[in-house]
Amino acid sequence: MKTMIFNENKDSKDNKYYIFIFLAMVSWGIAWPASKAATMHSSPEIAAFWRYAISFISIIPILFYLKISFKADKIGIIYMFIAGILSAGFNYSTFLGLSYGQAGYGGTIMTSLAPIFTYFLSIIFLKNKVTLMQSIALFIGISATIILLKVPTEGIHFLNVNTAFFVISALCWAFMTILSKKSSAHVDPLLYTLIIFFITTIVNYIIAIPFHPFLIFNYDETFWLTILYVGLFSGTFSTTLFFVSIKKIGADKTATFMFIIPAVAILSSNLIYHEKILFSTILGCILSFLAVIIYNKRKVKQ
Repeated sequence: MKTMIFNENKDSKDNKYYIFIFLAMVSWGIAWPASKAATMHSSPEIAAFWRYAISFISIIPILFYLKISFKADKIGIIYMFIAGILSAGFNYSTFLGLSYGQAGYGGTIMTSLAPIFTYFLSIIFLKNKVTLMQSIALFIGISATIILLKVPTEGIHFLNVNTAFFVISALCWAFMTILSKKSSAHVDPLLYTLIIFFITTIVNYIIAIPFHPFLIFNYDETFWLTILYVGLFSGTFSTTLFFVSIKKIGADKTATFMFIIPAVAILSSNLIYHEKILFSTILGCILSFLAVIIYNKRKVKQ
């Protein structure tokens, strides 16, 4: 009886993290067309720098308000440094991809591949055991990705110079997710997020130097409004929720929620840029939602 009560309490506590991660995914979905707008009104280098500079500055008060410990052991420091470099690669690759391709389609590629990469990496590096239901869910997720990428009708034409940037972004994010889980025993998730933001800002600043990122009056209101949204809501708010949720419900389960992002990215891109919504896109998004539900479904214990 006590075990059942304990499990119910644990499930109810976990539920709020499922809500957190869902809200984070919606915010990230909207961030794709917003990031596209920021890139169109500046350059990939400028947008990439300011996106994380804003996130870094805005997360500092949160850490002090919550009185987060700034302690980390040597292993935690190594994990944060590697994750920061990966984050810089993810950020710059994403904005480069958006400067060439569509926001909705780019968001579909990156966020559909990232959970699949994370799934296989979690088996290798985290030694996660995979249940039959989870295997079925991942099969559905992979099928959804194949449909979203239009492989049945266009083959591997999605693999070109433009979309390669989004594939690189997905791979960087998957490794970051694994590092976040492994670092959870060595450093607080919010401190981990702060250091990642800091390293990403520095690396992307070095890349942006030839483009004079501090000539702020060279960029219009559209740039600043969209980059503030991406930096504050998609950056500080959503990324923090993402890394905190990894510690509470696991890297693999958290990553599967990324299957939600393509639907939000495509719908919001359609509203803003009038990008076409294909039947294959709708079917792929439905299968993606189904994969998330099945993967995170709990077994009912008698």
